[in-house]
Amino acid sequence: MKPAVPLAAQPFPLRDVKLLDGPLRHAQSLDAAYLLTLEPDRLLARFREFAGLKPKAKHYGGWEAESLSGHTLGHYLSACSLMFEATGDARFRQRVEYIVGELDACQRAHGDGYLAGFPDGRKAFAEVAAGEIRAKSFNLNGVWSPFYTLHKLFAGLGDAHRLCGSRGALEIQIRLAGWVERTLAKFSDAQMQDVLQCEFGGMNESLADLYADTGDRRWLALSHRFDHRAVYDPLLRGEDCLCGLHANTQVPKFAGLARRYELAGGLSDRRLAEFFWDRVVRFHSYVTGGNSESEYFGPPGKLHARLSTRTTETCNTYNMLKLTRQLWMLEPRAALADYYERGLWNHILASQNPRDGMVTYFVPLRGGFFKEYTTPQETFTCCLGTGMENHAKYGDSIYFHVGDVLWVNQFIASELTWRQWGVTLRQETQFPKEDTIALSVKCAQSVEFALRLRHPAWAAGKLEVSLNGRPHAAESQPGGYWELRRMWRDGDRLQVRFPMPLRLEAMPDNPRRVAVFHGPVLLAGDLGPIDDPAARDAGFVPVMVPGDRNLGQWIEPAAGDNRAFRTKDAGRPRDVTLVPFYRLHQRRYAVYWDLCTQAEWQARQTAARDEARRQRKLDAATIDHVRIGDAESERAHNLRGEAMESEDYNGRAYRLSRGKWFSYELSVPPEGLAALVCTYWGGERPGSRFFDIAVDGQPLAKVELADDRPEQFFDAVYILPAELTRGKQKVTVTFTAQGDKWAGGVFDLRIVRPQPESPESPRKLSP
Repeated sequence: MKPAVPLAAQPFPLRDVKLLDGPLRHAQSLDAAYLLTLEPDRLLARFREFAGLKPKAKHYGGWEAESLSGHTLGHYLSACSLMFEATGDARFRQRVEYIVGELDACQRAHGDGYLAGFPDGRKAFAEVAAGEIRAKSFNLNGVWSPFYTLHKLFAGLGDAHRLCGSRGALEIQIRLAGWVERTLAKFSDAQMQDVLQCEFGGMNESLADLYADTGDRRWLALSHRFDHRAVYDPLLRGEDCLCGLHANTQVPKFAGLARRYELAGGLSDRRLAEFFWDRVVRFHSYVTGGNSESEYFGPPGKLHARLSTRTTETCNTYNMLKLTRQLWMLEPRAALADYYERGLWNHILASQNPRDGMVTYFVPLRGGFFKEYTTPQETFTCCLGTGMENHAKYGDSIYFHVGDVLWVNQFIASELTWRQWGVTLRQETQFPKEDTIALSVKCAQSVEFALRLRHPAWAAGKLEVSLNGRPHAAESQPGGYWELRRMWRDGDRLQVRFPMPLRLEAMPDNPRRVAVFHGPVLLAGDLGPIDDPAARDAGFVPVMVPGDRNLGQWIEPAAGDNRAFRTKDAGRPRDVTLVPFYRLHQRRYAVYWDLCTQAEWQARQTAARDEARRQRKLDAATIDHVRIGDAESERAHNLRGEAMESEDYNGRAYRLSRGKWFSYELSVPPEGLAALVCTYWGGERPGSRFFDIAVDGQPLAKVELADDRPEQFFDAVYILPAELTRGKQKVTVTFTAQGDKWAGGVFDLRIVRPQPESPESPRKLSP
């Protein structure tokens, strides 16, 4: 089928781009090895179970044991298809063929085109089809984001068809799309918008792809049924409505719009995709290229107070790079390729453990924390799924072409086979360890073509170019492309050096909170082992006091490592070594630094001493103390509740409940005043935390936590009326959610004797 909008630049098939030795090829190899350890029958188990067939193996745990089960199989199909295309290893195609055959059997057992691996799907979709729609952000009629999971299945089958030539995968998609079409057939637009309140991934993209693969306009029309007006309409008016929205619920929709614009036209699709990309990259992204805190967008341009252990979900950047690539092919702008490079090196590569190939869910940006990785056989989160794909497709955005023009967009050691012109282009480099690339041409006959090389925005000045050992003029500017058109001959060698400066990038809302880059590479401060007992000290993350020195005077190369740097008499309380963030694993780190004067640093020291003194007084006044997250302490205080969760945030455990309640028993003095002290995080997302506190069933307080104390934990003190404690030794303190909101999170809980300075005493976190 001919696209409605011809691409300005075409990608090369992944099989025509081979990675050479370097960190990305290493990452690909680890990913390939991991994919081969997984057992297809375990990923298929719940598909067979819910089709009435006997599973051939026990299903995996983690999310694969919950109502999002089946999503991993879709990612696995995509990853194996990509890995086959990238490496030619037939073992991956064999796995794809086996899975497609098993899915075909499951779908035929259902008999009507339906196919899913999550529980209660038939029941939920039957209710929805009958007009009984109960949709929340991640729940549709009791099932966790079912269309999201179906999208992963569609995407995996689509990759199996396009990359492995599986006709069976296409037929399964057609039957499943027909079932979706019938399920939604009687819905009004208003009813469909109700359904779209629940996360649905990139259903619009998969259905547009199915239209491209079949030429059947039914699937294009079905793609439009997933147009989410509540998000699209404000953006079409030029309004940034992203604050408070779950980030990765949104990004796939816009990647789908960009793809659909290519296939079918429709300027609103392109306008939406471009405006969304611009807002996310310019106003919602951190220096890694990643976005979101605790999975949600915040206020545009307000990032400095949103640094935590749960910043930058990896799935988001996976999808943002898909969107970026699609937009670049529509309009080859260097700014898009610059962002792609940022996200690729500083988030995607940084998200994989180079020892065993395991990946992160979040890439934390709170200073003093560390990366936490998935497990190979237990977690199966969304980011493990996208992680399977990320490291299989590094070759898909290095080179592009149209006619006799060849773009070199990324500087990655690789070899391109340009079959149309009989040319092999070999890119040799240790970039970003070094600042030079060499491009060598092999061709049986001389051939004329134009080479367009990205001149990165980070490069300091002109490119230094030599052709066949002789200097060659290169007129281009950072943030654009340099073009060389000539008759290329076998053996031609072009060498390009990119001026790679040290530079600072500041937070958009705080020019004195900065990150350090060397060229495109984010540098992180190595703060030592994860289990360092000093990690909880207020001064564990240094601040920088450079005075009036320029950058090169207070950061200098580190001895013995040409990729590392060292601060020089600038760090307080100590200087630090800075290394590429993608290299830093199983260590504590910081990527953002506060620039301070000496007086400001001394004030911080004073504040830390005051906080330590306040904590000692609080401990002395404590009658009883629940250490949240400590199983023994919570058990001793008779923890009870419904829909409870215990999570970790900024290095501290907290307790909460979604739409229900939890309680503890605490000791109280039988006479005299007492107070309840609850520790909360002051940067909670507005609109999510509403709850009541009761003591022995009697109301004590109504609480709303709404981002009014950013970057700090704080203690809320509730004086207990004498009648609630008189003559008692213990009371039950209950936290009850209002409606479907969250009760909590509570990070610490105490009964104390009130102090004279009581009411509320915030505790500032180190950045």
